[in-house]
Parts: sequence; C-alpha cells; structure tokens
Amino acid sequence: MPRSAFELGGTCVAAGSRASVALPVSDMPDHTPVSLRVEVLHGKRPGPTMFVSAAVHGDEVIGVEIVRRLLRTSQLDKLQGTLLVVPIVNAFGFLARSRYLPDRRDLNRCFPGSASGSLGSRLAHIFLNDVVLRCDFGIDLHSAAVHRTNLPQIRITPGDPITAKMARSFGAPVILTSSLRQGSLRGEAAERGTPVLLYEAGEGLRFDEFSVRVGVAGILRVMRDQDMLAAKGIAHPRTPSLTCNGSTWLRAPSGGLLRTFRAEGDVVDENEVLAAISDPSGSTETELVAPSPGILIGRAVLPVVNEGDAVFHLAEISPTAHEDTVGAMTAQLETDPLFDEDEII
Repeated sequence: MPRSAFELGGTCVAAGSRASVALPVSDMPDHTPVSLRVEVLHGKRPGPTMFVSAAVHGDEVIGVEIVRRLLRTSQLDKLQGTLLVVPIVNAFGFLARSRYLPDRRDLNRCFPGSASGSLGSRLAHIFLNDVVLRCDFGIDLHSAAVHRTNLPQIRITPGDPITAKMARSFGAPVILTSSLRQGSLRGEAAERGTPVLLYEAGEGLRFDEFSVRVGVAGILRVMRDQDMLAAKGIAHPRTPSLTCNGSTWLRAPSGGLLRTFRAEGDVVDENEVLAAISDPSGSTETELVAPSPGILIGRAVLPVVNEGDAVFHLAEISPTAHEDTVGAMTAQLETDPLFDEDEII
C-alpha cells in the first residue's frame, strides 16, 4: 500500500517527492509578505519525522549554509520517513543581519508563543506547532554571537538518555550538558515530548568550514542511526566526543587590548595563562589564567574588551580526556568523500 502524502500548510507532498512550503507569518511595514519556508522531503518508505532548523537567531548564518549543503547531499534521495528543513526561521533578523526580531526580542525566548501575541510570539507559535511538534525529534543549528566563536558542540539536557544517544551519534568534538531555558525552543519541545539537539558552532555572520562539515556530517549520522538513511557513505566518527558536565565563562579582569594565547578546542591546565590584557600605551598588563583544567569551547575574537567581558568559555573534562579530539575529527572530515569539491560548491 502506497505511503500517504504529508500535508503542510495546505500542500500535500506525495511519498517519494519534495516540496517547498511557505507558511505565512506577517507582512513587513511596506506590505512585503514574510513566510516561514519549509523544505519537505517525504520518503517513499515509512520512518521517523525529523526537523532541522537554522537562523532562529538571524545573524547565525552558519546554520543556513549547513542546511544548504544538507539539502544537496545524494543520501537524501533514499530517505525513509520525512524530513522538514527550515533554512531560516527568523527571516526578519536574517535580512537585517541581526540576532533579534524588529522589536529587539530574542525569538529563542518566545516559545511556546501564541497566535495573537507579539511578532516573535506569533512566529514561535507557527514554527512550534506546524513544524516542531509534528516531528519525532529535531536538530536546531546555532552559532556564537557576533565577535565570539564556538567550537562545534552539541548541547543536551542533563539526565536525558535520548538526546545523549543522539549526541554521540552526531559526533561533534564536545557534548555539553546544559540546562533548559524558559522560553527556548529546546525547552518547550522537551516539555511536549520532542527531543531536540542544539548544535553550536562558529561565529555570528561568518562561515567556518570545519564547523559546517561537522554539522552536515553530524546530521547525516543521526539520520542513519534513526534508520532514516542507509549506512553506506556515512562514516562513524573516528574519535568519540568529549562529554562535559559543566562550563564557565572566564571574564576579563580589566579593560584594554586582548591578546589570546590559546584557541577553541585547546585542552588547558589549571593556572595556564590563556590571554593578556594591556592598556593602549602598554604600561600595564594583566594575565587571564585558567582556574581549572578543561577544554576551551568558545572565545571572544574582538581584541578590545571591557572589564568583565566574557573572553573564554571553559568546559569541564575528565583527567583522561583525549587531547587531540579536534585534530582527529579535522583529519577525518578532510578525507571524507562526502565533502569533495562537487558536494560543497
């Protein structure tokens, strides 16, 4: 018996086909319509329903590139189940190159939203109910804010075995347990029974090739392990992710010019000097040292800081943690046939 069509926004997508569906959101002040565009891939054979979303924050463009490459991979031709892909959730912020909505609200604090609330509330309501809650699970793609960068990492809920298993399948350098925040997509989806992986990588308004490749490969690995894709051509990570149960931001002890000596992905020791901050004349200099051993999963890239600015994001690791996790993953992604030039252009 043929598989039933998938209906979204009044469009019926037949089994074994693909369609782009525009869900109306609102109009711009000049009456230009704004919609939530969803790429629907409905496989011939039954399987889970999954979503992948990017640009909940409009300046986090790296997720948009990950989605673009994902949609071009040949593995999706034999999809089992249904994949819903939203390349740009926050079109308002994306067009303005801004993290926020026009009213300065953070969309990722607007969930569950409502059909009659603010612009962010309405967009959150549409995305949550028409896309997220129709899925068995999903992956939400993010990056650091402007002037910061993140090591590719997966954020999961403490004590949740489902997202922990999916995170190991994804194979990012780091898995970080992170508490759910009120009003966030991940928090609201978890409360409704839809597990969501949050992928953090790279910098706002910038592309980073390593982060993009980790993201594409990780999504395909999760789909393989959820029986949505065949295993052929999708390699397991050669090095397991480092699991970190906590993290802290190290802040600038003074204002001035920042010189960093270590980068994201570096494993550091307690009391190791990570950076120095000097005044413009060079008469004073303050060192920033690691208060404990760990791995740097994020850092500031702007060399001008105020006292108290977040400079390094340090995650806890076990004493036996593999120091070359990032290097091993880089080598694997450089030789993976999935990422030949024909695939990434």
